[in-house]
Amino acid sequence: MKIPQFIRGNLLLKMTSLNAVVIGVRLLISAVVQRLLTEYVGPVGQYKIGQLRSLSLLLMSVTSLGTFNGVVKYIAEYKKDQIKLQGLFSSVFLFLIIGTSITATTLLTFSSEISSYLFSTEEYSYLIKLTAVIVPFIAVQRVFNGVINGLSEYKKFAKIDLISYLFSAFLTVVFLFQYNLDGVLVAIAITPILQVSVMLFVFYKVLREYIQFKSLTLKAPMAKALLAFTVMSFVSSILLPIVEIDIRSMLDEKLSGRDAGIWTNMTFISQNYMVFSSSIFTLYVIPKFAGIYDFKLFKKEVISIYKTLLPLFAAGMILVFLFRNVIIDLIYPGQVEMAPLFKWQLMGDFVRLASLVLAHQFLAKKLVLNYIFTEILSLSIFYGLAYFLVGKFDVEGVVIAHFIRCLITFSVILYLVIRYFKKRENNLETN
Repeated sequence: MKIPQFIRGNLLLKMTSLNAVVIGVRLLISAVVQRLLTEYVGPVGQYKIGQLRSLSLLLMSVTSLGTFNGVVKYIAEYKKDQIKLQGLFSSVFLFLIIGTSITATTLLTFSSEISSYLFSTEEYSYLIKLTAVIVPFIAVQRVFNGVINGLSEYKKFAKIDLISYLFSAFLTVVFLFQYNLDGVLVAIAITPILQVSVMLFVFYKVLREYIQFKSLTLKAPMAKALLAFTVMSFVSSILLPIVEIDIRSMLDEKLSGRDAGIWTNMTFISQNYMVFSSSIFTLYVIPKFAGIYDFKLFKKEVISIYKTLLPLFAAGMILVFLFRNVIIDLIYPGQVEMAPLFKWQLMGDFVRLASLVLAHQFLAKKLVLNYIFTEILSLSIFYGLAYFLVGKFDVEGVVIAHFIRCLITFSVILYLVIRYFKKRENNLETN
């Protein structure tokens, strides 16, 4: 079957169409896996799974010292300049050694304390130690992902994403049947090994073309440029998982482990459809924005992205809302408390999608202060309102907080982006 002409002529639509197929398959598999988890480990077990996933998300940034977006940006800019690429990867290689060494040592030394913080028990300290051993794979997987995104190799990215997800889902189910909750947690911990293996199998020739592995040195000629991304990544990729972990612990303490699991399951549904956009941002938006300095061109590109993505997301979210009870019955039977959470989570995610498109201007142009300010503002509002509103609306208070912070953050990001272009125009006029 031929791809329609209007899709073939639009790179973003081509990415979106392919991504939709991959995400569709992922959603079906995810639904089956989540149903099994609901039956075998229940909401309390899913809360613990959410804690480990948040830790894994945090480690993706820490182990690579937040170089992912820097790799995406500079690969897009330097893909034809082998000398600059070698400088980039030598710097990244040094960052990986530092990041993995510090992270692995910390996890091994404080495994009991970290287990208590995440799960309110030292029983899972073995899991933290296992994660420490997997740390190098987490770092390498993150950097290789950056290369794929920077090259806008969306077809290979889709293939890697799907194959990796199939393997990890299979491993999760097998370990669930064999070892119950402990097995699932171990499967999540060792998933980065599978991801790196799939990447090397599918993408090794391209990686070897851009990364001269034998020529990597312990020098960092691009350290200063990458450090800006390290700072930005610290704010988004590290503080966000910490906030999520703390909110789950708060729900467990103030309400119950079941309520913490209910919110975890709601965020898991959200992450499954939001992942649809995340790859598009790094594969398309950052490389595209990196070369746009004129406000009219930027505005035209943003409107084009909005016209492509927002109607698709709106339609999908409306369907999710209308069939929310069916979703709960099929995937999370008995967890009827989830139903009121959908409207707030979906409305918040829609606004968040619109704001994320604009916010990637900060990454593309390395506007560190703007990025840090908006991320800290967003997380602070979310964290503060979640604690306050849980006392009034129970677990629904957390998703209400999510919606409010998304509205405020969008307004602030829009203002800062417009201000950036006005300042740039004024500077050009004065010069």
